[in-house]
Amino acid sequence: MIRSMTGYGKSMAELPGRSITIEIRSLNSKALDISLRAPSVYREKELEYRSFISQKLERGKVDVTITIESTGDKPVTMLNKNLAMQYYAQLKDLAASIPEAGESDLLSILMRMPEVLKSEKEELSEEEWAVISQATARALEEVDKFRLTEGAGLDRDFRFRINRILSLLQEIKHLEGGRIEIIRARYKAQLKEFFQDNNYDENRLEQEMIYFLEKLDITEEKTRLKQHCDYFTATLDEKEAPGKKLGFIAQEIGREVNTLGSKANDASIQKIVVQMKDELEKIKEQLANIL
Repeated sequence: MIRSMTGYGKSMAELPGRSITIEIRSLNSKALDISLRAPSVYREKELEYRSFISQKLERGKVDVTITIESTGDKPVTMLNKNLAMQYYAQLKDLAASIPEAGESDLLSILMRMPEVLKSEKEELSEEEWAVISQATARALEEVDKFRLTEGAGLDRDFRFRINRILSLLQEIKHLEGGRIEIIRARYKAQLKEFFQDNNYDENRLEQEMIYFLEKLDITEEKTRLKQHCDYFTATLDEKEAPGKKLGFIAQEIGREVNTLGSKANDASIQKIVVQMKDELEKIKEQLANIL
């Protein structure tokens, strides 16, 4: 069973006076890369929170967003009026000393100054953190379900393309029948034309021809290619995440396909090899998104 690294999960939790929403998005990445956006009140738990997520998601570029929305009469954030007025006096004095500067943007600048807006709740209780953890666990379950659904689609695509490669391999077997004899006759004719006076050892020529034709034999490549394709399909059924393992097998499939193309010495077979490469390239593109 394979999982995609693409996933999405969302969960909400209700607390007195506010609603908390947790969204988790994941994309493909070679390692686990967690990006966390959360109110400052949760910063003290950031390391613990990251560790919790890393236990559930092995790989991927993961974006986690925690937002708070007020549901009561009290605002989620409060204005520090005294500090704001101090900033305002200093900004107004600065603007007056710069003739080109105006005062129209002072308010927007003021609201971005440090500590002007601060969270109403400065202390994080264990009860609230337990609610956040439970909501995160639910969101992570949604991410995993999403990954499984995406993985099922990729699984079907992989099997289709592997079966396509095996079908193309059967076509090669049908074309291969008289291939060696055709090559033998062609080279013999060319050599006889070259040695027009027949001044050569025909037995030695036959030995060299046999050696050369053995180099063109693709029986082993066909056998190994079939074995690698079967191994790829069997690996899709493993319980453990097989993304990297499938990548290694795909590399071996590619080696055999390339060798088939170089040894074929036949235009029809080489056309089939090109089709195999096309299917394999599509497999490799999708493997980058497998966990």
